[in-house]
Parts: sequence; structure tokens; C-alpha cells
Amino acid sequence: MKLYSRIIFPRLCDWVMSDPEMGKLRGEVLAGVEGEILEIGFGTGLNLAHYPSGVRRIATADPNPGMSKIARKRIADSGIAVDQRASGGEELPFEGGTFDCVVSTWTLCSIPEVGRAIGEIYRVLRPGGRFVFLEHGLGLDPKTQKWQRRLNPIQRLLGDGCRLDLDVPTVVGSQPFADVRFDWFEMERVPRTHGTMYRGVAVK
Repeated sequence: MKLYSRIIFPRLCDWVMSDPEMGKLRGEVLAGVEGEILEIGFGTGLNLAHYPSGVRRIATADPNPGMSKIARKRIADSGIAVDQRASGGEELPFEGGTFDCVVSTWTLCSIPEVGRAIGEIYRVLRPGGRFVFLEHGLGLDPKTQKWQRRLNPIQRLLGDGCRLDLDVPTVVGSQPFADVRFDWFEMERVPRTHGTMYRGVAVK
């Protein structure tokens, strides 16, 4: 793993993603999670402060050791037992039907084989389990989409693989979930190329 990905990007990402508005959104999307929980793209642990008080343990998957290093203090302060796995989303190291909830916040954009990762999420969920997601993605108007594709090369470089134009509803809908519900919105004070958000739940 390159120096930028391992050392510089984790700190940059932690700073950008610590925005209070993002914290509010984390709390809203995590409000109903319960049972056995897996968080993919755990990053620097910014979701820990927003899990419901009844959550005492989670499993996580993230391939970046630099992210995991920053997360350690948050884990120690959280009171939540965290089973950290150094793994990408495309091959989750868990048995099928293990989890009641899988959580993903601003993660799918950076997974190289994102369709395969959604398949893995579906596999590790129990019947009736929920995939809870909050992601940025493809803009709703052609002009925004055009600019997203123009900016993708720069975004991938600075964002350690992150892409701007992920079609979140199509990707999530690629697996046979029994029910998929989501809404979209645009974050204030954020360009549409980066601020088009998709928030939802897919039930196995």
C-alpha cells in the first residue's frame, strides 16, 4: 500500500468526514440498527459515537491499516467491542447469514468491485436482515453527471479510489433483496458533484 493511502489519506479523510452535518446524518441512519452488526468501510471509526446506546459490539471490515490505526482511540473511548478485520468488501471473512444489520456510510464509492461487495453483503445477512446505507453518488441531472465524470480522475487520485458517479440504487438493486427503500437529497454548501446523497435500507 502506497504512502499516501496508508498515512496521508486516512488523516485527510478523518478531517473531512468529521463535519458536524455528516455527524448528524450518521446518527439518523444508524438510529435503528440492532442485533449482530457488521460495518464495512469502518475507516477511522467516526460512526462509533452514533450507534444506539444498546449496541455493545460490532464487527468491521476495512483494508486500510492507516484508517484502523486512527480508529483505535475512538474504539477505546466508545465502550463498544469492535472485531476489526483487515478486509475489503469484495470478500468478507464471515459465514453466510451471520448479521442482522450491515452498515455502509460513504464507502461503496471506493470499493473497486462494488457489485461483488453488494453480493457479499447479501450473503452475510440473515433472512430478514437489513443493509443500511448512506452514500454519495450519481447526480440526478445530466449536467452534474457530466461534471462528475470529468472530475473522476482527480477524485480517484485524491480520494484514494473514490468515484463520484456511482449509481447507488442500481448497484444495491443488483442483488435479490426483498425490499429496497431509499431517498436522495443534496447536502447544503456542497457542490452537487460531491453532495448528491442516497440514504436507504435494503431487506434480505
